[in-house]
Amino acid sequence: QELTLLDSSNTIFKLLGPVLVRQDLEEAKATVGKRLEYITAEMKRYEQQMQELERRSEQQREVLGRLQQELQ
Repeated sequence: QELTLLDSSNTIFKLLGPVLVRQDLEEAKATVGKRLEYITAEMKRYEQQMQELERRSEQQREVLGRLQQELQ
């Protein structure tokens, strides 16, 4: 959001190790956009993974409950 407030007259720097390097505005916007896409995709992937694990956990609880019923 902050990058949209800038224009071509503003100077943007990128941190590379201990050095600040001048960066083009469009390049900075592209980099931030790609990072946001990656982070969003990773969050989605982890959410799906959590849902799958919860589903498996529920199935195991059901199996355990049935086994307990059979043993009683």
